[in-house]
Amino acid sequence: MSFGPLPSQLCLLSSLSQKDVGDKVRFLGCVTSYSTESGVLTLQYKGSEDRQLTFASVDVNLVLQSLKAEQTRIGEWVNVIGYVTSTDSKRLRDTNSVVEVQATLLWSAGPLNLQKYEASVQALDCEKS
Repeated sequence: MSFGPLPSQLCLLSSLSQKDVGDKVRFLGCVTSYSTESGVLTLQYKGSEDRQLTFASVDVNLVLQSLKAEQTRIGEWVNVIGYVTSTDSKRLRDTNSVVEVQATLLWSAGPLNLQKYEASVQALDCEKS
């Protein structure tokens, strides 16, 4: 019997559309826009094997007090832990999809090697299978 919160599932942003509503996820993305009016941060990440571009529409209203200006700057890489709120995969320009996430934690990624990150996450997926 577990009394604590469920652990998050580390995944690539491009695989968020395969998650169920309510799943707790952890992923990395690059900021493409931020709306101060709605408190929504839009992230993207296109891995080397991704055929389409997936965007995460991240509601950051729960983490506004700890959100720093650099974490909302276009081009910044951030880590997100949160809950999938919509997997409708809304289409943008026929080839891109959007998945909505409620952030419970967000922090800057700092310097990173995207190829190593992608390989590490994919290796974890293989271990789970």
